[in-house]
Amino acid sequence: MQTRRSVLKLATAGVAASPLLSVPSLVRAQEKPIRIGVLYDLSGPFAAAGSLPCAIGAQIAIDLANEHGGVLGKYKVEPVKADSQSKADVAINEAERLIDQENVDIILGIYSSAHAVPLAAKLEARKKILWITTAIASSVFKGKDLHYVFRAQIHSDQYGEAGASFLAEHAKAKLGVDPKDLKVAVIYEDGPYGTGVAEADVAQCKARGIDQIVLREGYSASTPDLSSLVTKLRRARADVILHTGYNPDITLFLRQSREAGLRFKMLIGNGAGYSQIDKLRDTFGADIDNFCNVDPVPAQLLDPKSLAPAMGDLIKIMVDRYKAQTGAKEVPPHTSMGFNQTWLLLEKVLPIAISKYGGTDPEAVRKAALDVDIAPGGTIQGYGVKFFPPGTPMSGQNERSTPVVMQYVKDGTKVVWPTPIRTADPVLPLPASSPYAVT
Repeated sequence: MQTRRSVLKLATAGVAASPLLSVPSLVRAQEKPIRIGVLYDLSGPFAAAGSLPCAIGAQIAIDLANEHGGVLGKYKVEPVKADSQSKADVAINEAERLIDQENVDIILGIYSSAHAVPLAAKLEARKKILWITTAIASSVFKGKDLHYVFRAQIHSDQYGEAGASFLAEHAKAKLGVDPKDLKVAVIYEDGPYGTGVAEADVAQCKARGIDQIVLREGYSASTPDLSSLVTKLRRARADVILHTGYNPDITLFLRQSREAGLRFKMLIGNGAGYSQIDKLRDTFGADIDNFCNVDPVPAQLLDPKSLAPAMGDLIKIMVDRYKAQTGAKEVPPHTSMGFNQTWLLLEKVLPIAISKYGGTDPEAVRKAALDVDIAPGGTIQGYGVKFFPPGTPMSGQNERSTPVVMQYVKDGTKVVWPTPIRTADPVLPLPASSPYAVT
C-alpha cells in the first residue's frame, strides 16, 4: 500500500505537470465542494458483470484527488451516488433525481450501453454533463451531434476492428488457414452493446478478407436457455467464436457448450462479462485458459516506462487499493476504466473549466473537455485523449482511444495484440488440454 509520503509525492508530480494548477486568480474562487453524480449498477446482474469494479475504480480516483486537496488542490469532490439496479428505467429516474433533487450538473459512470443511449439523449436535452466511463456502444454518439456527453473510453466499432485484425494477422501462421477460409461465428446479447459490437465484428472481418461468417445470432441477456444457439454453433462448425455478453449469459453459454460438446479453435470475448476473469475462474477454473478478450487494457499490464511520468505511480495506487478493498487476485479492466475516466475529469477537465471558463457549470465543463489534448501514453490505459467536436459524426467521443486483445493464461493475463506492445505470443489454437479444443 502507498504511504502518505507517496501520495503527497504523486500530488506534487501532478502539480508540476499542469501549469493550470498555479494560476494566481484561483485564490479568489470559492472553495465549495464540487458535487458530482456517480451512477452505476450497484445491484442486479450488471453489478457482478463489471459495474462494481468500475464504481470502485471511480471512487479510488475521487479519494486520491481529495487526499491531496481536491480539484486544483482546493476543491474537494463530493460524490452523490446512485444505483441503476441494472434497469434502464431506474437509471433514467436516478439521473433525473440527481439533477432535480441533488442539483448536480455532472453525472459520471454508466456501465450499460442500454442505459447510456437514453441517458445521453436526456442529459443532452437538459444541457447537463454525462461523463461516460464504461458503456461502449458506438450508437450512443454516432450521428447524434452531442454537445454535453463525453466518453474517453473506446467504442464498440473498435472492438470489431481489434478482434478482426488479430485474427487476420494470425490465421495463416497460427491456425494454418488463409483469412478467407477462416470460419467465424458472431454471437451476442441483443442490446445496444452486443448489437453494436456484433455489427463491427462482421464489418471488420469482411474488410480483412474474413468472409465466412457461418453464424450471426443475438439473444436476450436474460435468457434462461442457450441450448438452441449451442446446437446451431455445433452445426456451423466455426473455427472461431466472437462473443459479446454479460457474466450471467456467458456463464450459461459456456456451461451448456461444454455439456453439448461444442468445440472451436478460439473464443474471443468482447469485454463486459469476459473481463470478469476472477468470476469466470471461480466458475470454470482452467477451462477458460487461453480464451481471448478485447477491451481497454487493464493498466497494470502496461509497461509504466511507456507512459507519461506519474502514470506508473497512479496504476500502483489503483491496483493496491482495489485488491485491499476486494481481496481480488486480479484487477479487471473495468477498474481501470472507472479510475481512468474519473481521473481524467478531475485532474484534466475540471481544472481547465475552473481556471479558464470560471466554474464547473455544464458550459464550462463542455468547453474544457473540448480543450483537452493528451498525447498517447498520457493516461493509465495508454491512449491519449482528444474529443471529437460538435458537427462531427462521433461528437463527444475520444478519437484517440484504443483497445487491446488479451489472452488468459495460467500465470495471469497477457496482451497479445497489437503486436508492437504485446507481452506474450498468442496461443492459437486452443491446446488439447482445453475441454473446448478441436480434437
